[in-house]
Amino acid sequence: MSSERPEAEAARFAPRAGRQMAEMFDDVSGRYDFLNRVMSLGQDGAWRRAMWRAVPENSNAVLDLCTGSGASLPGLRRAGRLVMGADVSLQMLERAAARQPHAGWAPRLVCTDAFSLPFRDGALDAITIAFGVRNLRPRPEALAEMARVLRSGGVLAVLEATAPAPGPFAPFHHFHLARIVPLVGRLSGEPSAYRYLGQSILEFGPGPEFERDLVVARFGVTQRRVFLAGATRLWVARRRPGDGQIASVAPPVLQFAGRPPGDWGGSNSLDLEWRTWGAIQALLSGALFGVLGYAAWVFANSDVDLPLQGWHRPLAWALVLGGLLAFGLRTLVLVRRLLGDRRRR
Repeated sequence: MSSERPEAEAARFAPRAGRQMAEMFDDVSGRYDFLNRVMSLGQDGAWRRAMWRAVPENSNAVLDLCTGSGASLPGLRRAGRLVMGADVSLQMLERAAARQPHAGWAPRLVCTDAFSLPFRDGALDAITIAFGVRNLRPRPEALAEMARVLRSGGVLAVLEATAPAPGPFAPFHHFHLARIVPLVGRLSGEPSAYRYLGQSILEFGPGPEFERDLVVARFGVTQRRVFLAGATRLWVARRRPGDGQIASVAPPVLQFAGRPPGDWGGSNSLDLEWRTWGAIQALLSGALFGVLGYAAWVFANSDVDLPLQGWHRPLAWALVLGGLLAFGLRTLVLVRRLLGDRRRR
């Protein structure tokens, strides 16, 4: 189990700490996808699909910044589209290369710093970045570099884990980031990375400061989405033209032959697939709710007999009751969505 000096961990929060970020992600590259899946309760794939849908179909040049192991690249691929993945960690890019096809319109990968992207001004139609923007400090400079390489009217889609906003779930969310995530890290080979994860999310905040930075960098937010009671958020923004500029419109090089986005009419197989997957999620969520309910009943009846001392007892109650609340609400949401007439898009 590795241990780092406090000053080494603090260096990750320094401005333009590309080398420190590369070293940390090199160390966790083998467990990164598993970490994302666990921390998102298995929902990170659905969140990435929402980010993919924000990219216009006629975007011919798309960059996935902080691409990591390349999890966001498959949904960006289109015939005739140049897709690129950029990251500061070489080992993460090696994992991304291993999982990408090597023929056709395969993504191109580049190891580069987000503050000096190797593209000319206005070269890109869209940029996506999933769970990476909080690692870019100072953030205004990183956003200014993204604005430089995006054409006027180009799209920036940012998916990020966020700190708790005021509300009933805020105490549980804060406790999870400040206590549970570092505790899980003790079981890993790189506990400092887990400490950084929770600290960086809390530093990033719930979102308003990030939106102010977007405005300063000449972006106009066009869409906001909230996932998992505010634990993750999606922002979609367009690059505004600078002084004296006129927003450009990229001409479509190829005609899109698939079904237009949002047109689900007549597609019974797609609707059946969606409802089947929704029913499976609802059943799993309901089963977890039932298991936690049984655990709470057993805990209430055996509390005095359990070998728990000091803070372990209230922590156990907080975890059981918090899980009951979370999975109870999620089960209700999934059932209501299944009974509805319209598919969530």
